[in-house]
Parts: sequence; structure tokens; C-alpha cells
Amino acid sequence: MPRLAPAPPAHVINGVAVALGIAAVQLLCSRLGVWVGEALAAQLAVAGAVCTSLADLPGTGRRNVQRVVGAAVLATLAALVVALLRPWPLGLGLGLAVLTWLAMMTLAWGPRAGPVSFAPVLSLVFTLAAPPQVPVLTLVGWHAGGALAYIGWSALANRLLQRRYRTLALAGAVAAMARLLRSRAEVLATPQAAASGELRNWVGDEATLAEALQAARDLLFAAPATERARRETAILLRTIDLRDVLLASRLDLDLLGDDLAGRWVRARVAVALTEVAAVLDAAESGLRTGTIPLPHGEAGADALAGSPLAPDDARQRLLPVLGSRVDMLAADARRVLALVRRDVEPQPLSLSADELQRFVGPETWPLAALRGHLRGGSPVLRHAVRAALALSCAYFIGLMLPWASHPHWLVLSVGVVLRGNLEQTLARRNARVTGTMLGCLLVLLLARVPALQPLAFLVAVGVAHAFITVRYLITAVAATVMALLQSHLVDPAGGFAIGERLADTLLGAALAWAFSYVLPAWERRSLPRAVAQALGALRAYAEQAVQGAAQAGVAQRLARLQAYDALTSIAAALQRSAAEPRSVRVPIDELTRLLDHAHRLMAHLSAIRMTRLRRAQTLEAEASRSALAAAHAELQARLQPPGEAQLPPEPPALRLDALPVLPPADEPMPWLLRRLQLAVHDAHAVGQCARHALERLGRR
Repeated sequence: MPRLAPAPPAHVINGVAVALGIAAVQLLCSRLGVWVGEALAAQLAVAGAVCTSLADLPGTGRRNVQRVVGAAVLATLAALVVALLRPWPLGLGLGLAVLTWLAMMTLAWGPRAGPVSFAPVLSLVFTLAAPPQVPVLTLVGWHAGGALAYIGWSALANRLLQRRYRTLALAGAVAAMARLLRSRAEVLATPQAAASGELRNWVGDEATLAEALQAARDLLFAAPATERARRETAILLRTIDLRDVLLASRLDLDLLGDDLAGRWVRARVAVALTEVAAVLDAAESGLRTGTIPLPHGEAGADALAGSPLAPDDARQRLLPVLGSRVDMLAADARRVLALVRRDVEPQPLSLSADELQRFVGPETWPLAALRGHLRGGSPVLRHAVRAALALSCAYFIGLMLPWASHPHWLVLSVGVVLRGNLEQTLARRNARVTGTMLGCLLVLLLARVPALQPLAFLVAVGVAHAFITVRYLITAVAATVMALLQSHLVDPAGGFAIGERLADTLLGAALAWAFSYVLPAWERRSLPRAVAQALGALRAYAEQAVQGAAQAGVAQRLARLQAYDALTSIAAALQRSAAEPRSVRVPIDELTRLLDHAHRLMAHLSAIRMTRLRRAQTLEAEASRSALAAAHAELQARLQPPGEAQLPPEPPALRLDALPVLPPADEPMPWLLRRLQLAVHDAHAVGQCARHALERLGRR
């Protein structure tokens, strides 16, 4: 069978759709421009379309239209204000500050507003680049016309690509799950003393999986109720549950030790996880290419057969438990593959359409979210003020430079580099400088072939859009080509001035870096709130896992999702803080331990729920209810926010010799009791780490 070419991912398809949309706007407005006698009509309209296209991302029709319309409105408003103020440089500098502040305040609605927030910034840059002799109404009118035309294209393209976006989002979630399995396998296969690097990869892949799952939820859970949508939703729900089983698979492995026999067991589990990942790879390939993947054998079967552990070694008692977890992972992965191959029909979904909607990200833009950030300590407000000062300062500096005819490039350099936190700003700074140098070299080559410049501009638009969230260096190269060609096509007499543009980029990157320290929103400011939210989310999930229904319903799934999100938020803050000055960094050791114990607690809770579900017939009903109620009370007490209650004494740790003699299949009750004790132990550690972290912050 011939090998199929890999199907393009969603961001590439989206980039191609955007480039085609810009080309359509350019063609339409060039014809209209000839008809009305306006030579610059196409390029002025393209400026509006490009700014609007920033918000055109894979998503549901309603969600995408809201973003695109918001970007168009803000971009057109920015073009109008800049065009009106151009005769008065002082007023224009102040206007830039106000426009930038308004644009950055849209980040109050979260990351989904990111593309919308940059649309007016790019619009003011394009407007500054337009020839000064263009009348205000002409400039703004064609800008608005291009934006309006692109809105129509975006709605049409999104509708046509919607089904493909859903499938690719699902394939991305399955692929992210396979990567996480491999990351976990690498941690297990590495000696414990040298596993820190693999552990960091595991944490990073956890965050990637969370993003991929949410992207898939947003598209699939809002899809029409067709047979295809039901099958894809069933695959997604199974993949989400796989995460729980994988989380539970890490439990008890620390009891194996680091001798030859212990390393053998961990290595065999790692091999089994890799085999399960291969099953998911096949499913992902089938989804992405639309072909029927080949069936896989019994991945992970008899993973621990032939163990070198001595018969009287207490660790022998762990092998049935570890083997059972591997079997559950393999069974779920094979179920995913069978659904992709259409070997089985999807079972009736456990959640209704209305319940699934509760897992979809917010679509509305309530003003209450904005009001919540109108306070001095808000990171959004501080970034908005910082960006306003930086961009207006860049404009005034640009006017004073020897090459003052292009102050917009300095404004653009500051706008694309300055981010909401220092870590992202440093990454953008490096990518922007390197990308500008490479982009300028490409433009020097294109300057020799004027006939290729319009096509190169459209290609650059698509590439810059496609890779902005994937690899910013590629976006920086393409955006440099796009911006230089756009300015040249609008005002050919202005030339390219490559040397000046490089100088502007270096100066702009330095300015953005310097302004990162103006009204900084260091991660330690938001840490107390993040820790409190994480403790609250863990309490809610503990209640659902221990006292709620064993079958995963909407309340339990929501609690689990919120707990994952809260822990991911702390992990992201920990990563961002590593780039901050040492004197203001968050307490790394305490937070790292908090995350480790919190993930262990999540794993215990998932294992408890699965034990209740799978062993319900053999558990002692009265004894299990009593034990679950007592453990629930202990968990709630130990996960209280610091300062609200005295932490109970630390429970005793369970040693290897405390393992039940019989396997869970024969005698599940002792294993359930042990799991409850371990959950309480890790909950205590989470509460302790939270208190120590906040105490460290209070001493600074």
C-alpha cells in the first residue's frame, strides 16, 4: 500500500484559508478601485482585511464570527483615530496610548481575546504607513470595506471547514494523549536520580494535552447531532478518561525502589505505555488522513510476565495492580482505535447535549469581566498601561530618529514583542530580532523581482497567521515580509529601507524589554489566589470522587476539569516566574512539591472512583460507605485554605510491608482502604506545601 502524504494540520489549513481570503479581498477591491478611480483601494482594503484576519481561527461559527467582528470594529476605530490625528504628532502619540490601552484591556476576557487585542495595534501601524496625502474618508472607508469583505469570507470558509476542523481537533487531542504516554514512559525508564528533565517534559505535555482537549471540546460538543459527531464525541470522551487512567498508573511505583528488579518493572511498564501510545498513533493517523488504520495487537499484554522479583518479595503484591492499570490503558486505547476503524458502534453518550455544552469554553463577552480588572493590582490593567506607555514612547522616539519617515516600524516592533509577562517578552524578543533579519534578507531578494511581490505578500500573510501559536520564529519571518511589502505596495516611493528597519527592530525589542519592568505583574502577586482556587478545586473533586456517583457524570467531570485547570495554572505561573528577577520569583521548591502531591492526590481520587465503579459488586457496602465518609471529612479538613483552619496532624505514611496480601480482584476492600489513606496523606502534603509557599511569600 503506498504511503499517504501527511494531512495538513488545522493551523496550516487555517493559514491557507486566510491567505485566500486576503487574495479575494485584494482582487475584489482592485476591481472596485479601477471602477472608482482609486489606485490604492486594494492595498488600503487589504490592510483592513489583514487586521480582521488575526481573529480568524479554527472554531465554531458563532465563536469565530464574534472574534472576527470584534477585531474588525476595533481595527477600523484605530484606523479612524490615527487618520484624524496624523496632522498633529503630539495628539497622535497620545491617541496611540489610548488606543493601545483599550486594545489591551480586551485581555480581560482571557486568552481568546488575544488576537482581537492585537488587531487595533496592527491597524494603527498600517495606517501610519499609508501615504499622508490619502484623504481620511478614503483611507478609513476602504479599510472598513476590506474588513467587512473579510468577515463574509471568514464566515463562509469557517462553515466549509467546520467538519474538518472538528476532526483535526480530535486528532490533535489523541496525538497529545499519545505524547503524554511517551513522556510518562521516559520518566519511568530513566533512573529516579536523573529523571528531572523527563519530568519537566511530562509537565509540559500535560499542559499541551489540556489545551488540545479543550480545543476539541469547544468544537465537538457544539457540533450538530449527526452519527459522525456522536462517534467523534465518544472518541473524545474515551480519550479524556484515558488521562485519568494514566494519572493513576503512576501510583505505587515509588515503592519499587531503584535496584535492578525495581528498574526492570518500571522499564516493562514504560514499554507497555509506549505500545499503548502506538495504538493511539494509529487512531490519530486514521482521523487525520481519513483512512482506515491497521488493527493493533494486544498492546501491553502480559507486560510484567517473567518478573525478576523473588516470590517472597513484598513488591510482588504490586504486580497485579500495575498490570491491571496497564490493561485498562490498553483497553481504552483499543476502544478508541476500534471507534476510528468503525469496528464498533459508539455506546450511548453518558452526557446529554446540554450537559456537554457546560464543558465548552465561554462564548459571550460580559462587561462584568472587564469591570473586574479596573483595579490597580490587575495584571490586565497593568499590562494595558505598560503597553500604552511603551507604544506611545516608541512613536515619539521614532519621530526623533534620523529615519523619522517610518516611526510605525518601531511601534510595530514594540507591539509584537511586549507581552503580558517577562518570560513571553524575552521569547518574543529573541524570535522577533532573528525573524526580522531573515525576513529582510527575503525582501532584498524579492526587491529584484517586483512581479512576485503581490504573491509573496499573500503567502507571507498565510504563513504568519498559521504559525503564530505554533512557532513564532516562522511567524516573525513571514510577518516581516508581510509588513515590508504592505508598506511598499501602499507607498512605493517610500522604499524598503532595510537597514533602518533592522535598527528599528533592535531598538523596539530593547524598548519592549525595558518596559517589561514598568508596572510589572510578577507571578507572586496572583499566587495566593491561584493556590486558593487549586485547593477549592481539589476539595470539590475529592467530594465528587469519594462521595459522588462512581459513574462519571457531569458534576464529577466538571470538578475534575476544574481541578486540572487550577493545577495547570499554578504550573504555568511557576514556569513563567523562572524568567523573573530572582528577588521576586515564586517559591519554586514549595510549589513544585505542591504540584507533585496534588497530582498524586488526583491520581488517588481517580483510582478510588474506578475501584468503586469496577469493584462495586465485591466491596463490603457498609464498610466502604463508612470508610469513604471518614476519608471525605479528612480530605476536606486538610485541603482548607491556609489560615482558615488548623491543619490536622500528619497521617502516618504507609510502607511497603503494609500492602494487602491478596490482589484487588480477590479482595478489593483492603486496597480501597489503603488508597483512601494515601489520598489523605497526599492531601495533607498539599495543604502543608500551600502554607509553606504562602509563608515564603509573606516574608519577602
